[in-house]
Amino acid sequence: MKKWYNEEYEWEIEVVGFLHGDHTERYCRNGEEIGDKYSCTYGCPVNEDGQGICSKVMMLMFPIMEAVRSGGDLKNIGGDSKYSKTVVCPDGCVLFRMTAKKLGNQNFFTGNYFDYPDMTEEAGHKNDRTNTE
Repeated sequence: MKKWYNEEYEWEIEVVGFLHGDHTERYCRNGEEIGDKYSCTYGCPVNEDGQGICSKVMMLMFPIMEAVRSGGDLKNIGGDSKYSKTVVCPDGCVLFRMTAKKLGNQNFFTGNYFDYPDMTEEAGHKNDRTNTE
């Protein structure tokens, strides 16, 4: 992997509770425990042991992350604050609090980082998407 862009937000995801009971054995396949923490910028969240977050909860979290990246306020969708929201995993097992931290870097799209390789100057198009040569 060759990460070349400094993301605009960093995320911390913490296990803050269980919807039913006080443990996840025979209940949560990932074995989450209260206090477990995951972090990421754009990629999938991992914990300090390098273990990834449940793929089902990531499907739920990704649109919420994109809402923040596009300037949204999580209070508008039931969040605790502009940059924080508690969600229940799709299996109804684990409560996760996801919190964004703005890093001060430019947005990927409005900062003009996004470009198709075939539309570059090397291809003779000089970044002009309307060029029909």
